[in-house]
Amino acid sequence: MFTGLVQILGEVVETREEPSGRRLTVRWPGLDVAAEGPVVLGESVAVNGCCLTVVELAADDTFAFQAGPETLARTNLGTLKAASKVNLERALRLSDRIGGHIVQGHVDTTATLAELRPEGPWAFLKFTLDPAWTRLMVPKGSVAVDGVSLTVVDTAPGWFSVMLIPHTLAVTTLGVRKPGDTVNIETDILAKHVQRLMETGGKFD
Repeated sequence: MFTGLVQILGEVVETREEPSGRRLTVRWPGLDVAAEGPVVLGESVAVNGCCLTVVELAADDTFAFQAGPETLARTNLGTLKAASKVNLERALRLSDRIGGHIVQGHVDTTATLAELRPEGPWAFLKFTLDPAWTRLMVPKGSVAVDGVSLTVVDTAPGWFSVMLIPHTLAVTTLGVRKPGDTVNIETDILAKHVQRLMETGGKFD
């Protein structure tokens, strides 16, 4: 479980195709092992909002993940290459503040950046995606975009918009996104459960 507050912009060191998926080796620059504790095998880390398991430790600040077919089909991880920047967040501890919202790291789908409009030091972004997912969004509700907890400004079938403050633009991949880029989307877990209850009438077989 995560909060959608990106801790660092990581960098992909290497990608390698495997028979059952893809291996990503990622560096966490400046990881303070003394203060934050070392990353360990089996630990969960959100990479562009996708919860992945550390399967290899190359160094204190460099580790590898594996992404299977389902993950590659639902996310933008298949487009990453060496030197790509990625948003990184370690899993939430019970003592942590939840500064964003509850993010599971289970990416629902991808969206396309359709419009990017600077507004002074801020930026307006509009994304398009399958209308089935915008049904789960409401103005002033939460959405995770590439693992970043954001507030929905407006939404309608097939699109939603957000406003980014200068800090978010500076410390996440959203600051370098361009129209046409693909981003990972995780909708609010509460909205998904409510929708499921309404569809089933509260009955589960």
